[in-house]
Amino acid sequence: MEFSATQIAQLLEGIVEGDASASVSGLSKIEEGKAGSLSFLSNPKYESYIYTTGSSICIVNDSFHPTKPLPSTLTLIKVKDAYACFAKLLSVYQASMRKAPGIEQPCFIDPTATVGKDVYIGAFVYIGANAQIGDGCAIYPNTHIGQGTKIGSNTTLFSGVQVYDNMHIGSHCIIHAGVVIGSDGFGFAPNEQGVFDKVPQIGNVIIEDFVEIGANSTIDRATMGSTRIKTGVKIDNLCQIAHNVEVGEHTALAAQVGIAGSAKLGKHIMVGGQTGISGHLHIADGTKIVAQSGIPSTVKEADTLMGTPAIPINDFKRSFIGFRKLPEMMRELSQLRKEINELKANKS
Repeated sequence: MEFSATQIAQLLEGIVEGDASASVSGLSKIEEGKAGSLSFLSNPKYESYIYTTGSSICIVNDSFHPTKPLPSTLTLIKVKDAYACFAKLLSVYQASMRKAPGIEQPCFIDPTATVGKDVYIGAFVYIGANAQIGDGCAIYPNTHIGQGTKIGSNTTLFSGVQVYDNMHIGSHCIIHAGVVIGSDGFGFAPNEQGVFDKVPQIGNVIIEDFVEIGANSTIDRATMGSTRIKTGVKIDNLCQIAHNVEVGEHTALAAQVGIAGSAKLGKHIMVGGQTGISGHLHIADGTKIVAQSGIPSTVKEADTLMGTPAIPINDFKRSFIGFRKLPEMMRELSQLRKEINELKANKS
């Protein structure tokens, strides 16, 4: 599919500088641009590439002014925010690559299940009794959707997603390959013999609208009630969210974050990769947590935290400076002890 500079500019409300009839059929990074591809420049760090790129069209900020001659084959489209506009184009491109509606065979759809209009269902999909699949959904091959599960409209489940019984997934969600939704929470109680007895997990998971969950992440069902992922939450690959956790609106979790049971995260929180969050605590709206931090207790006010246990980032930086100086300080202390012992020996 080809698009002209004029068509792209109209979509992005931009201004064309160069050949308005120039066309592109693919996307590329500016440093790897080639004829017929579209690139973008938003970070000044990469400006040097625009003077050598082979791309046919490049989206730039309207504040960009070349300091060298541009390639004669390059057409610019100037917009207010080049990065945001390129992201918009990526969404349009992705939508054009969407699977056509239809049901591949073999697959199993229980007669009591409800499947909406314009739905794609791949081969070897299982949809259980009384499940509900909304309009415009895409269910890729080898996905399991348990009985009683409800999925809203225009949600995509990629290959190998496993959704247990009675889960709720909202509209416009993206669930990547290998995600498990509704596995049992890690609930065990030691008996008198010190043997762990399993605590039945009878709750579910509720995922609201516009949530994206990265590959191979797991979200456990609640012991009772619901584990809840609220609107607009973004979860990276390989994250673990335990039973009865609540993640507030538009919070983002990077890869390998682990959240223990019954923790409550507020809105607009950002959590760096490999962070561990203890159970039964609350984290204030707007908190930012640096990668590889540990959160052992409630965070009452928004701050940027770092370390294990996590402390305000400026305190951590000052502490780390002291930590780096420890070898030098230990040598000085050893020297002082030696001098003190010599003074004591001379005095006696």
